[in-house]
Amino acid sequence: MKQLFKRIFGGAEPRPEPTPPPVQEPKPRRQRAQKETKSAKELATERGEPYVSVVSVELDPDNIGAGAFELDWNDKFLANLIRAGYQYQPNEAEHVIVDRWFQTVCRNIIMENYEQEQADPEIRRINRKDLGKGRTEIS
Repeated sequence: MKQLFKRIFGGAEPRPEPTPPPVQEPKPRRQRAQKETKSAKELATERGEPYVSVVSVELDPDNIGAGAFELDWNDKFLANLIRAGYQYQPNEAEHVIVDRWFQTVCRNIIMENYEQEQADPEIRRINRKDLGKGRTEIS
């Protein structure tokens, strides 16, 4: 009991301060795997669908009628073109087959416009009137 009084009233030896719990370094957060966004071409290829797209169009500023289209396609699209008869020779380069198809599409657009113009020439009539001082009225 004597020791109890000493502890209560200060006669006891000082108690060592409790050591604080060790500071834990925060766990590094797991990097969320960035969702890989797939291109339209990759999605079409996964689904087994044909894919073709115009990637870019280049025009010659000095000759607006001259230019180039860059196309992108998948194997399914190419296989469909080959089945449709756009491959003329075995082992023909892919870009030749796709170019042949693209030329056909362009021809069809031109022919459709030509046929519409022939059917109704009023649609395509352009009237120009010189207003002077380098100005022209177009209607």
